[in-house]
Amino acid sequence: MNIIEISKKTAGEKGAEYIRDGMVIGLGTGSTVRYTIEAIANRIKYENLDIIGIPTSNATEKLALSLGIKISSLEEYSEVDLCIDGADEVDSEFNLIKGAGGAHTMEKIVSSASKRFIVVVDKTKMVEKIGKLPVPVEFISFGKRFISNELRRIGGYPELRENFRTDNGNLIFDTKFHINNPSLLEDKINSIPGVIENGVFSKRRPEMIIVGDGNNFRILNRSENG
Repeated sequence: MNIIEISKKTAGEKGAEYIRDGMVIGLGTGSTVRYTIEAIANRIKYENLDIIGIPTSNATEKLALSLGIKISSLEEYSEVDLCIDGADEVDSEFNLIKGAGGAHTMEKIVSSASKRFIVVVDKTKMVEKIGKLPVPVEFISFGKRFISNELRRIGGYPELRENFRTDNGNLIFDTKFHINNPSLLEDKINSIPGVIENGVFSKRRPEMIIVGDGNNFRILNRSENG
């Protein structure tokens, strides 16, 4: 296991320590939060915890069920105690870019429905300013050309994610932006007709970020970082 994978494991497993008996938990998607889900399953097994998981993707649902975690939905539990998820980029103000796995729409819904939001990442995901990576933009195929033009109009450089459909059956433009104001950009993208959701998380930022660095970790709290 290389240093990045060890860092992911460290952060992911630390995230599972914040689970308490009786909680409804938003289960994120991705390689780091996979370690969280595996650790939650171990806690359920060995501590006899009663936990309900709300998955943010088909892949996460399949994983959770295979590990014996009880699964439900926001139809049954409209308020979630805690959501734990990963991120592709995190800046010093806790803005995120998510969606490399194409699950950002459901991830944004579940995190927004949660009382508390924790992000687990390896140290390479920490950046001074988000935008080194493209912003995933989920959209309905009917508006493909129009949406591409509109993304360019607001300063983006969209590229269709080839041979990919989201769990919702939609397409994604991975769109490069020079991001100065994440909140404004999030609004501008979502105001384009036909866009479902984008991967900038500036409205629903996490309260805590757990950063893995090999076998070590550090915890960042938004209340302490402004």
